[in-house]
Amino acid sequence: MTVADEEPALLGLAPVAPDRTVAYGPHPDQIVDVYEPRAGGGRAAARGPLVVLLHGGFWRAAYDRRHLSPLAAELAGRGLPVALAEYRRVGASGGAPQTFEDVTAAVGAAHAALAQDAVDPGVVLAGHSAGGHLALLAAARPGTPVTRVLAVAPVADLARAHELGLSDGAVAELLGDAPGFGERLAAADPLRHPPQGVPVTILHGTEDPEVPVEISRRYAARHPGSTDLRELPGVGHYAPVTPGSPSCHTLVGCLGPPVPTT
Repeated sequence: MTVADEEPALLGLAPVAPDRTVAYGPHPDQIVDVYEPRAGGGRAAARGPLVVLLHGGFWRAAYDRRHLSPLAAELAGRGLPVALAEYRRVGASGGAPQTFEDVTAAVGAAHAALAQDAVDPGVVLAGHSAGGHLALLAAARPGTPVTRVLAVAPVADLARAHELGLSDGAVAELLGDAPGFGERLAAADPLRHPPQGVPVTILHGTEDPEVPVEISRRYAARHPGSTDLRELPGVGHYAPVTPGSPSCHTLVGCLGPPVPTT
């Protein structure tokens, strides 16, 4: 698969319906889709930790969680209890600080709904792209059930992303153009807020055209003691979250038990 093929390969997958959906607030986007652990097509005992997935889309309402539902189903099929979180986004009552508040609430709701199905009481928070930014930001907040973060192609350095104008100024849209932009940028930038006792693994393709790998390199250089950066040679932005791709196998290996052989 070429880098140009990655996006259509992911978006061409049919969405997979969850087992159930849990609301954590009154807004239609304040929901978490639950995928229960399965084996052989049926319900199974969990073989790994609770995984909460945060989708990307540069925080915009035009992109929702459905494109990660095949990944959620794939992980559940490998024995992991999975919660695919939605959150308010720019253009639909989101942006700073609502989007950040929703992530905290969604993680709490997922933990309450699925902790009994996991092999340990913590949460592995996995986010892709803008969802990776949100996961890293959550890792810097004490008092959550998050015990580990896996950030895939994350917008890990918000200031640099803003300088580069990623996705036609998505960072400015997220934070708003009212006075105090600099303060909001500093408060929302994972680079400036180290993880609070939470180990972080970052997966990032070296050929990513959407979020350059330099963004993750800068974060890892700032927080070397808590960050394991794993670069994926020749990989772009979407392959790591596309079931069946070699880099998605790498992601699965970072989350839970080994891939079973048949």
